[in-house]
Amino acid sequence: MSELKDTADDEPTGASTQGSTPRHVAIIMDGNGRWAEARGLPRVAGHTAGVEAVRRSVRAAMDLGIKYLTIYSFSTENWSRPRTEVDFLMGLMKRFIRSDLAELHKNGVRIRMIGERSGVDPDLVLLIDEAVQVTAQNNALTLVIAFNYGARNEIAKAARRLAEEVEAGRIRASEVTTDTLERALDTADVPDPDLLIRTSGELRLSNFLLWQLAYAEFVFLDTFWPDFDKSHLEKALAEFRGRTRRFGGLARSAV
Repeated sequence: MSELKDTADDEPTGASTQGSTPRHVAIIMDGNGRWAEARGLPRVAGHTAGVEAVRRSVRAAMDLGIKYLTIYSFSTENWSRPRTEVDFLMGLMKRFIRSDLAELHKNGVRIRMIGERSGVDPDLVLLIDEAVQVTAQNNALTLVIAFNYGARNEIAKAARRLAEEVEAGRIRASEVTTDTLERALDTADVPDPDLLIRTSGELRLSNFLLWQLAYAEFVFLDTFWPDFDKSHLEKALAEFRGRTRRFGGLARSAV
């Protein structure tokens, strides 16, 4: 495993995470295609297997006391993939919502979607809206699905909203702060992730939650996403608990 270190110097001193469970875990689900290719299967078989890993991860997160789970399901850059693969991924999202919504709702999972709607099949948009509305009052776990999502686009969109507020005279330019920009993001009602997990051995963020991950701990696993299960999540949590979150300050011993 590798880790990226916090380097900012404008946040309060942190403390050891020993014995604690992260409130919010974000996952970059990577390696579906390579998992399939290693088995002589078409890439789409890896995406299908990846959905099973999502189901396992939701159950595991609830068992382990995690309150927010964000998964990176489709990026704005993924549109550049072959059309057949993109169509399959869109259909897979439809099937996931139709087949899993009732169980997720029964288990108290609240679904949140972040990302752009432009270019997405209107039928899928309706299914997404239904899933969000049906589960809106649940509180056992919030499952945030980043779909057709790109962090740079999200930040630019938030800045544009604030610029429009200034232009309309509703706020002054001096009132544009990190707090006001944060409230303009797609994740305004969701706490920042404490832990980011990326599977498949890749060591990059891929335009995912660039603002929100500023002080998250990073854990990178060599496991391909379709093989990810509760034991991998527990391994990542164990590493998280061994970290000291400095938030730009000096480390201090746990009390």
